[in-house]
Amino acid sequence: MQLKILSWNIWCDGYFDQIAGFLKSSNADIMGLQEVLPHSKQIPIIELLTSIGYTYVYAAALDTLLANGETEEMGNAVFSKYPIISTKIHALSDKKRCIAVQADIALPENSLHVFSTHLVHTHQQPSEIQDLQAENLTKVLPTEKTIVMGDFNATLDSNAVKRMRELLKDTDSSSAPTWSVYPEGCPVCNPQKIDTRLDYIFASADIKSNSPKVESSKGSDHLPISVLVEI
Repeated sequence: MQLKILSWNIWCDGYFDQIAGFLKSSNADIMGLQEVLPHSKQIPIIELLTSIGYTYVYAAALDTLLANGETEEMGNAVFSKYPIISTKIHALSDKKRCIAVQADIALPENSLHVFSTHLVHTHQQPSEIQDLQAENLTKVLPTEKTIVMGDFNATLDSNAVKRMRELLKDTDSSSAPTWSVYPEGCPVCNPQKIDTRLDYIFASADIKSNSPKVESSKGSDHLPISVLVEI
């Protein structure tokens, strides 16, 4: 069967109307989202997606300071049109806390292991912590029927992405950029255009993939990415 997989860092300071409009129109079967605010009244993503039929698992990663000066819990989530039969939360590092949330999803003829993660932002510089997070992620991945997606905060030449590519297939072999739509997404980096790839969807070797796409939306400082897979 064919599934549409979508990954997106929706940005804790994102614009809900644009985010909601895109997610509803994308009609993705399974989504991995990052920077989800589970208690937010401004970006109520969980309420939106459950209201249109998605099941989900969410896990808190850390507290974040928003542009409005408030502090809120933030984490990663997997949303699915198919039943989620089990879940796990994997701690990837205690320092600069990072987690991956796992959803095991029941499909008509088999099951699929789906991970959503968000590695530490290092301003595109080498990082021992980021390398550790990627290595710890590889240790918990099943060898078959596995999809890993998220904001890796890492470029193609980084150790983290190279390590992921050793074990899994990068479903988009291009270097198409996914960040940054808004300079305020990183005051330190001060990006002036969308010219950096930070977001990835990886799949185990037994999963066929096609039609990778960097989608268009101004809801977040990241662009959504998608791919079609055959399970």
